[in-house]
Amino acid sequence: MSAKKIAIIGGGNLGTAIAQGLLKSGFSKPSDITITKRNVSTLSALRDAGVRIETDNDIAIRESEIIVVALKPYNVREVLQEFRASFDPSRHILISVVTGVSIEDLENVVPGMAVVRAMPNTAIAIQESITCISHKHATAEQVQYVKTMFDQLGATVSIDEKLMDAATVLGACGIAFALRFIRANIQGGIEIGFDVRTANLIAAQTVKGAAELLIRENRHPEEEIDKVTTPKGCTIAGLNEMEHQGFSSSLIKGITASYNKIVKD
Repeated sequence: MSAKKIAIIGGGNLGTAIAQGLLKSGFSKPSDITITKRNVSTLSALRDAGVRIETDNDIAIRESEIIVVALKPYNVREVLQEFRASFDPSRHILISVVTGVSIEDLENVVPGMAVVRAMPNTAIAIQESITCISHKHATAEQVQYVKTMFDQLGATVSIDEKLMDAATVLGACGIAFALRFIRANIQGGIEIGFDVRTANLIAAQTVKGAAELLIRENRHPEEEIDKVTTPKGCTIAGLNEMEHQGFSSSLIKGITASYNKIVKD
């Protein structure tokens, strides 16, 4: 798969994280990436690494093949409308990582383009994101290129676009839900005798290990839970008390509350 020139329109936290991940993974050479921002002073580290820094979106778009839009939701349409003449449907792939902007929204501004909508999460900064993607007007080869690109930043899953709001909740909001669980674990650890640093390490590494068991072994959580819940043991006592207090129910309700907030707004 030959390397392509990539323009990242929007050098904020997400756009910068994508550029850094593509460089760290070796997927792209610094000279193959252009990133744009009005205030380029915050991109000095990328410039020092050899990435091209631009204030002119038109130049970045025209001289690239993959266009990653990483702008704020409120100004995506305005920016794309301003530079719509720069896009060439015969050679460009447009990738949007912007929350709440649909493929139809993008098509209305830049018709005829191969469009991919991608929903990563903040773990993209350490190349551990789960990125959900959907697409329209893209060839199998183009979709594979985009998937391979985001695979450098974690893992990818292809979904129907109608599930993008759900993906936002489960994959993006889910980072906060998981961290809140870890924080509660830390607080519990302190209560039973650990200092905060030790409790933090044990709680975080335990969750990381649990997740890796599911991913690497392709297992269901209950399979692994069964391995540590011995009869009359401390694990089942703790699990049952958590369930009595509404642990699973409150998490499910939180997920549906977040989803209903997105849908209604």
